[in-house]
Amino acid sequence: MGELAARVGDPAFLKQCAVRYTAAGFGVPGEAEVRSWRNSWPPLLRALVRAGLSDLWVYLEYGTPGGGRRLDAMLVGTKADGALGLVVVELKQWHSCRVLDAGRVLRKDGVVTAHPVFQVAAYRSFFQHWRPARAPRLDVRAVVVLHNASPEEAAVLRLGAPAVADIPVLSGADLSAPADDLAALLRAGDLAAPDAARRAAFEGIRWEPSSRLLDQVGSVLEGNSAFALVGDQQDAFLQIRATAALHLPGRGGSTAPGDGTGAVITVRGGPGSGKTALAVRLLGHLMRHHPTTRPRFITPSGTLRAHLLDAVSGHSAARELFPGIGYLRAAARQAGALVIDEAQRIKRGAHGLPPDLAAVIEHVPLAVVFLDERQIIRPDEGTTVEEIHAAAQHLGRTHHHLELTGAFRCAGSASYTAWVDALLYGTPRPWNGHTGYDLGIADDPFQLQQWVEQATAAGHTARTTAGFCWPWTRNRPRGATTLPLDITIDVPSTDPAAPDRTWRAAWNAASALTHPADGRPLAPHNQLWATHTGGHQQIGCIYTAQGLEYRDAGVIIGPDLTWNDDHWEAHPHHSRDETLRHLPPDQYLRYALNTYRVLLTRGTHTTRIHSTHPTTQHKLHTLIHPTSQTG
Repeated sequence: MGELAARVGDPAFLKQCAVRYTAAGFGVPGEAEVRSWRNSWPPLLRALVRAGLSDLWVYLEYGTPGGGRRLDAMLVGTKADGALGLVVVELKQWHSCRVLDAGRVLRKDGVVTAHPVFQVAAYRSFFQHWRPARAPRLDVRAVVVLHNASPEEAAVLRLGAPAVADIPVLSGADLSAPADDLAALLRAGDLAAPDAARRAAFEGIRWEPSSRLLDQVGSVLEGNSAFALVGDQQDAFLQIRATAALHLPGRGGSTAPGDGTGAVITVRGGPGSGKTALAVRLLGHLMRHHPTTRPRFITPSGTLRAHLLDAVSGHSAARELFPGIGYLRAAARQAGALVIDEAQRIKRGAHGLPPDLAAVIEHVPLAVVFLDERQIIRPDEGTTVEEIHAAAQHLGRTHHHLELTGAFRCAGSASYTAWVDALLYGTPRPWNGHTGYDLGIADDPFQLQQWVEQATAAGHTARTTAGFCWPWTRNRPRGATTLPLDITIDVPSTDPAAPDRTWRAAWNAASALTHPADGRPLAPHNQLWATHTGGHQQIGCIYTAQGLEYRDAGVIIGPDLTWNDDHWEAHPHHSRDETLRHLPPDQYLRYALNTYRVLLTRGTHTTRIHSTHPTTQHKLHTLIHPTSQTG
């Protein structure tokens, strides 16, 4: 760190940092970003050197798992008991601010932002809950440094809440404290230099959620915030919470100070950006702080709703909290607050915006609508942010729009989700395999099936999905103990002496399959296929996978989407979806690309791809080099 402290003021060093920042996938840093480095890094590094902490490892602009935000600085050292000590540092250039409420502050320049203590507390919680079981033991601390503030100005931000009382807020004067005191103030006085092995162990951690969202739904509704929000998730939560306070009566029926016009908030984010985690957390907040509004969570995805109901099966009000999409019109008359997830899936009306959604925008005091326009998969769907904005404006309702940019699935690899988008919508590029996500090619469906079975035997949740290119038999004979093998894929032999083979598999079951003799579960209902026992033995489709996740994802790209020279071509006649198969190819292409984007972004750790079309399979082989594959 001593060498870093000596170089941090050098313009050439800052240029190198800008290059590495861009290479890491954060984009080109703007002038304000570089100015903050130039102003904030030197005071911090000088303080660390003066405190005798030069031997600690320091990471600047450390990207959080999921890419939702970058930490200003992270200190890494070793504790006496062998655990790694991490100190998350939030740097602010502010002189002063005014605390608005428990989560927000008003800066002197008029900008309302997250309270830095709660901001850094969320980062700390995030690392604690994203630590995989096999990772080194971690002791995660946090500190806020306002190097331009006076002791009195910094004191304004200190909080006594138990959850954050141990997070110091340091002023510029604090950075001049005696060395031993300063080391303690920086929460690093008991940390020693990490050796090369410890640093490698830290850098080798593949951050992953230690608890899945659906496992936490019940506790979140009861007020347990173990599933931490971070970065733009937290910013969005605070903004929505503040808007709710303006437009909704509080606990006990107190009247909100709003003007009665109500508000509509749209939240847009890509696959794995944390939309559903935020939506569920928001529902819990509305239940506790605005109970008289009878808040509800509605989604047009029957699969997502089934999993939410399954996750809170012990909650007495579960079904009332998560009504079906058919309740949307009634909710417009009865509920004071609505959270709508996967809104792009709502059926459209004859004149654009779905009539039920239009009724919600007109009448519900607070509607929070989560959507992703690149997950529109049918021609009778497709609500957009622009349509909602126009409707709100026409009705005199306030409209706020928020964006979620993180990638909390796919091992937190924003690079992987960007690779998928480039593959499908832009110029396909080779996968470098160096961002922590495991992507590979399956040579045939037999290999894919074996991979899924091995992952399942190892205790992982592994599933295979495919484009809807084969028939699906809904009805089966009474007492049947097997599902029809509707999916058939011919696999040419690579050995002239060996015969060709045909791979056969069953789609997910229209209803749960149990053994007629003893009731043993043989296959879960299709809505619970992604998580319930036995689901790995059936093939899922877009309608059973959207909105969900599993550890290891196998994807079969069917004959409805093929690569030809330099572009994708659509073949709707290969689709078995009656709402799609009769579309012109140019119209079908949009839905096919969106469908495979969803399927390719379900895996939290690993994805394996196989295309039934030889030329497309070859193209994928050129992009995903065998050396980037593992397992």
